[in-house]
Amino acid sequence: MKIAIAGYGIEGQANYTYWANGPLNEVTIVDESDQPKTPLPEGVPTILGPGAFEKLADFDVVVRTAGLSPYKIKTDGQIWSATNEFFARCAAPIIGVTGTKGKGTTSSLIAAIFEAAGKKVHLVGNIGIPALDILADIQPTDVVVFEMSSFQLWDIKKSPQTAVVLGIEPDHLNVHPDMNDYVEAKANIRRFQGDNDICIYHPTNDYSSHIAHNNPKGTIMRYATSDDGGVYANIRDFYMGEQFICSLDALQLLGEHNVENACAAITVAKKWGIDDASIEKGLRSFKGLPHRIEFVRNLDGVDYYNDSFSSAPAATIAAVKSFTNPEIVIVGGTDKGADFTELVEVMTERQNIKHIVVVGEIREKLGQLLAATGKQVTVFEASTMPQIVDFVRANAVEGDVVILSPACASFDMFKDFYDRGNQFRTYVHSL
Repeated sequence: MKIAIAGYGIEGQANYTYWANGPLNEVTIVDESDQPKTPLPEGVPTILGPGAFEKLADFDVVVRTAGLSPYKIKTDGQIWSATNEFFARCAAPIIGVTGTKGKGTTSSLIAAIFEAAGKKVHLVGNIGIPALDILADIQPTDVVVFEMSSFQLWDIKKSPQTAVVLGIEPDHLNVHPDMNDYVEAKANIRRFQGDNDICIYHPTNDYSSHIAHNNPKGTIMRYATSDDGGVYANIRDFYMGEQFICSLDALQLLGEHNVENACAAITVAKKWGIDDASIEKGLRSFKGLPHRIEFVRNLDGVDYYNDSFSSAPAATIAAVKSFTNPEIVIVGGTDKGADFTELVEVMTERQNIKHIVVVGEIREKLGQLLAATGKQVTVFEASTMPQIVDFVRANAVEGDVVILSPACASFDMFKDFYDRGNQFRTYVHSL
């Protein structure tokens, strides 16, 4: 079978390794870059350079990497993906988690709770572990928790047995042609579910509700509300109906948004029959993911937080709401076509936000929008992270919180959000 591996980054490399092991497969690597960043294996046929994805008419299967739009691929064969292959062949039940923000945290909380209950759990997907790398190791008695981006869901042919749909806001509109395409890609997490499957969805988000109701089969229920029988939280505790589960203190994460994420994770656990003691143990064991409101250090009485993962306005909104101390917020980067209206409103309303530092390619545009907040706004032209941190440090006083929460993509100054957050963390520790 003639197979094209379309896009050769981390996932493309995993795709090549997987399909090259098929004894009857003829594999070609295809990438729009003349020289992909990931080293090419020796002796493998390639199609490289601009327009490469339009030259695939002679292939039986084109395996696209997640971030590559299927609309860019021109072929007479089948367009496939690692996600499709994994879902088709995975021996264990899959819990899929999608949404605009909170996917990684919710997936990790679910995994931590199930592990506390003694389950063998595989945490894969958008969180950074290529699913095909561990496919052969998965047993029917295991559980897979799959963090799913819109890119992975774009053309999926099968839905997970348990689908979790968090809040959905505009994002990735520089890749998706419009918001409808983004939402409909997300909707595939629910679209193919059967009568015995379950979808747990956000209590107030209209897009999430649309996705949950796009299929009449299975059970649907909301989390973070007492109305549907899902898990909710009061001031002190988590409950399901009238049943006490555990104290809110068990959750080791900052922010009301993470209380909601925990409600989603605990709802999944309760529907799977996990006991309350394991739920509490799992919550206590998970201290948070890197680059998500990650505490870096206290320096001269100022707390520094790395929230580089927040590359959309909704995520930054959740982050800035997590603090009551005076905040200096670093925003900006590459424009993904996002709507910043709500971010401006929240920045205006939050009395503790004292200074907004705007950087990156979008700085002039975003700076003009944020000027309406009435807060101190500095449009800062910087080419390195140390320049940004030095400027912010000079403007911070004891008791302040400095948070890097960009609300934008990172590709103007950094390789990705990991690089952006790592540089912030490393330099702050060096001071």
